[in-house]
Amino acid sequence: MSDTLDAAKPSRPRRSDARRSIDAILDAARVVLGERPDASMEEVATRANVTRQTVYAHFPSRDALVAALVETAAAEYSALLDAAGLDTAPPADALAGFLDAGWRFLRRHPLILDPTLTRVPRPKVNDPHDVVPPRLERLIQRGQQASAFDRSLPASWLAAAVIGLQHTAAAEIADGRLTADEAAALCLESALRLCGASPGPSQG
Repeated sequence: MSDTLDAAKPSRPRRSDARRSIDAILDAARVVLGERPDASMEEVATRANVTRQTVYAHFPSRDALVAALVETAAAEYSALLDAAGLDTAPPADALAGFLDAGWRFLRRHPLILDPTLTRVPRPKVNDPHDVVPPRLERLIQRGQQASAFDRSLPASWLAAAVIGLQHTAAAEIADGRLTADEAAALCLESALRLCGASPGPSQG
């Protein structure tokens, strides 16, 4: 019995070491592929301070690494939205929080919107395509019910339009026509106007 227990003891440290390696590789991939989407697995390994063999031990292909990175990004975005007060903050502030969560997500994961990456897999859980529009729609409905937003347009349409505004603003940044701060300010003002609200002291 004692031999069995002794043999089992090293398993937890090995799992911890593996988790640390995976986290280091994913963080390195986020930075390296965000800067250069065509970067090699060896460059990711160098950034993560592990061997190329270690990267392949956890991610057998580049596609597998990108898929894991997208899964991680989706979970982070969901957590940012959870922290944004979408269901509790005053509607205009909640809309600002929603947009800020998007900007923080895109700053951390620029690879997601890179036009040169043609094969970005959709995550199995927390897919922003599925999660984000309903959450924004609920926020807008809450604002409409509180007479903080205009009720003349459907909340689903306004949610789609606000998301489109942020995508357009991100493209302006990527093309160098706007700075990140300029795009964020214009996007917020446009979104508030679109929803029939005016920038309050916290947004102005």
